[in-house]
Amino acid sequence: MSYQETMPYREKIAWLSMLAMLFTFGPYFTLVASGYFPAKPMPDLHQLAGYAITATLQVTLLLVGHMVLRRRNPQDAKLPADERDIAIKQRSVTAAYYVLITGMILVGVVMPFTSSGWEIVNSALFMIVFAELVQFSMVVVGYRRQAG
Repeated sequence: MSYQETMPYREKIAWLSMLAMLFTFGPYFTLVASGYFPAKPMPDLHQLAGYAITATLQVTLLLVGHMVLRRRNPQDAKLPADERDIAIKQRSVTAAYYVLITGMILVGVVMPFTSSGWEIVNSALFMIVFAELVQFSMVVVGYRRQAG
């Protein structure tokens, strides 16, 4: 039996969430960094539509992924979190919080003196996405350490 077959349900959810975020926000931030969205004053409906499409696609991927995982492992999906799950979650959320608070201080305290509009919005979104990726990565690492 492979590790993938015995992988804990919460680790599968972390993988799903991480991959959905990379698949959707990776291209979005690539377009932002490449200058695809021209610098226009807010509200720039073109850029707002790009974000809306990205967020909608991510939610769709997560909904479909959750449904597939629940159907494949209905018993695992219903199990309450044990001590290991809680400890892994606490460590991952703590690490992500430090990333998020650092980013929000940069975006909310430093950037208003040097930037404006969509640059601040996209920087805040990037830090939120990055903090979430840190959290999901820490969950995966936590379960891998336990398995290995």
